[in-house]
Amino acid sequence: MGSSSALAEPDFVRNARPRVEAALRASVQADDAFLTEVSSHLIVAGGKRVRPLFAVASAAVDSAEPLVSDDAVRGGVAVELVHLGSLYHDDVIDEAVTRRTVESVNARWGNLTAILAGDFLLAKASEIAASLGTEVAGLLAATIGRLCEGEVRELRSAYDVERTEAAYLESIKGKTAALFATACRIGALVGGLPRDAVDALTRYGEAYGIAFQIVDDVLDVVASEEELGKPAGHDLVEGVYTLPVLRALDAQRELRERLGRPLDGLQLDEALSVVRADGAVDAALSTAREYAQRAVIALAPLGDTTATVWLASATDSLFARVDAIHSTD
Repeated sequence: MGSSSALAEPDFVRNARPRVEAALRASVQADDAFLTEVSSHLIVAGGKRVRPLFAVASAAVDSAEPLVSDDAVRGGVAVELVHLGSLYHDDVIDEAVTRRTVESVNARWGNLTAILAGDFLLAKASEIAASLGTEVAGLLAATIGRLCEGEVRELRSAYDVERTEAAYLESIKGKTAALFATACRIGALVGGLPRDAVDALTRYGEAYGIAFQIVDDVLDVVASEEELGKPAGHDLVEGVYTLPVLRALDAQRELRERLGRPLDGLQLDEALSVVRADGAVDAALSTAREYAQRAVIALAPLGDTTATVWLASATDSLFARVDAIHSTD
């Protein structure tokens, strides 16, 4: 199965987008107008909605002309709400002031409000999942658990220059890849697909999610704050040593001596220069491409349908932004 970054967005994806947006906004309507406003803050700020669109596509992989089912939209929205809730909590942990180019919830309304709003989003996600059946409800609950485990792994390795790539991969499987895998699996389940297809789509989602996070981690070291919509080099400041940094640590004794402690502005700039200069970024991107290829391979048994071709093309789209930035870095 091939893929092309130039592939036009198919009709079923274009048709799904407004339905996903409407369902997202409807899902966070609360009796309290303030809670609705806070819970809608990042939804209104926008997003690519990759997770719910993956659910929609997964539900329709065996169809020549995919239809956008209500259950697939709702399942995808449940996963997106978990993602958004985790962002609210992450921003509190990181003391972030911006998210998606807008003021973060915690910066605007305070940590307590951000935590409660994040909890509300997780509760609404669970409510939607429960309406889709016991298996979907259990799957989403387990995914929230995996997300927490991944985040705890990351927190425990803060400022650890001995962090291994295996530990890094285990963390991102939980905190990022699990959500993509679950989006695909929920879509496949509500779409009534055979178990082998459900499992194949789950493998696709996990491999895609790993590639997605590696690319995101590369962007954190090569992109500017304007390009990211949030502070650049944030992971290094927080002592989160991601794949490009780990690759640089293997090659640069100088970097090892710089890290292991909080960095100020000049120290951060110097550390980022080292990471960007020694081939670590290209090495990390090569690993990301390997996982992207694994994602495409997972789709192969499902054949070439409108939905599988679009899912395969999504792996190429991952790299367009980072390639444009890194090529001029």
